[in-house]
Amino acid sequence: MPSLQLPAVASRPAPSQILRDTRVIAVLRATRAAAYAPVIEALLAGGVFSIELTLSTPGVFAELPRLQERFGAGAEFGVGTITTAAEALRAIEAGAKYLVTPLTDPSVIAAAVEHDVAVYPGGLTPTELFAGWSAGATAVKVFPASVVGPGYVSMLRGPFPDIEVVPSGGVGINDAAAWIRAGALAVSLGGPLIGDAFHGGDMKQLTERAVRLRGLVDEAGE
Repeated sequence: MPSLQLPAVASRPAPSQILRDTRVIAVLRATRAAAYAPVIEALLAGGVFSIELTLSTPGVFAELPRLQERFGAGAEFGVGTITTAAEALRAIEAGAKYLVTPLTDPSVIAAAVEHDVAVYPGGLTPTELFAGWSAGATAVKVFPASVVGPGYVSMLRGPFPDIEVVPSGGVGINDAAAWIRAGALAVSLGGPLIGDAFHGGDMKQLTERAVRLRGLVDEAGE
């Protein structure tokens, strides 16, 4: 009787060196993409260089090339809240360095893998997360991460020892280090990091939050 063969894992786009070094993704949501630049400048000053621009903000595709030109190679910009392959391809054409999704859609992952663009598909259950990983995800996004907590990483690594994880959704500055110590590739933060920056908040305080977050994550990763 012939032995059963598991399907071959797709080629896997690698995470950027920026993400490997900093291990933080800042998630930006605003009423318009033209409001991004001052917030990005404050984040970069605080050592957060990987920026996710969500499609829930109008004008992302038009603004992305301008942001890349303004901030250069010192930052990397990804596009998040992608739910279709068409959105994935448009983001890649606009120059996105990585794609982030709130769900596990094989067509989105396939589009990223085909163009060798890092992709972080969202899921929560072991079935969803392993499906994304098997399809060639750079890492799987545990979403919403606050539902399960950092211990979930070690639980996943029991049956799936090689899986890479990025928690997102409810990750705070104070618990980011616990996720890194648990083995997460990086952490993804929106509101807890950005705060009121898009609503008249103090950009200096945003930079201070970014510095604090990087310090905690860097220490946890040593």
